[in-house]
Amino acid sequence: MYKLIGSIIFCIAGALLNMIIYKVFISMIGLPLYLDTIFTITVTLLYGPLWGSITGALTNIISITAYGLEYYLFALCNVAAALITWFFIRLFPRELNLRMNVVFNALPLYQSSSSRLSDRLSALMDRVIVLTLLSFALCLAMSILGGCISVFIGFFKTTTVNPAVVQTMFSRNVPMLVNEIMSRIPINIIDRLFSSFTAFGAALGIFQIIKRMGKLKIKQMSN
Repeated sequence: MYKLIGSIIFCIAGALLNMIIYKVFISMIGLPLYLDTIFTITVTLLYGPLWGSITGALTNIISITAYGLEYYLFALCNVAAALITWFFIRLFPRELNLRMNVVFNALPLYQSSSSRLSDRLSALMDRVIVLTLLSFALCLAMSILGGCISVFIGFFKTTTVNPAVVQTMFSRNVPMLVNEIMSRIPINIIDRLFSSFTAFGAALGIFQIIKRMGKLKIKQMSN
């Protein structure tokens, strides 16, 4: 019961934080970055694909109400971010498992200090590589899916909710779908790199806090 309540709270909080970050970077700072999947990835790492998908869908439901019902289709991008993250968790369980801190805890105690340092650096690099691969996978998926959705909406409306797209990047002879997809890639590379690493850091931090709170609760009960 407590886990269910915690999952719901994290979903709502994650969606609100996604929306706030998106609004800050787009509206206030003016940077052409979305950064609206950071806590979708975070919740997925903590609670799995279902809650991550719900967080992603809620993000778009909350933030795109002013544009029209058809723009809710972009929620598919946020849901896809959760599913791709979960696929990477299954593909690289050691590097993305929050319950096993591979950088500090998963090393034999009998190793020398220099050997342990080398193994820690190696483990850290493995994690960095996996997160980088995740960011590129998200970049490709978000660019293709976002481009397809934008073209679909374009059949009905002439406006766009994609401030990051560089419309003058290609000539007018290039098909609209290719233009929509390719123009998203440069921004999405930066966006997803930042999102993946930030989300993992947030998930690891939250997990450690929850873990310590649990130990404190057990200690208080034993006293």
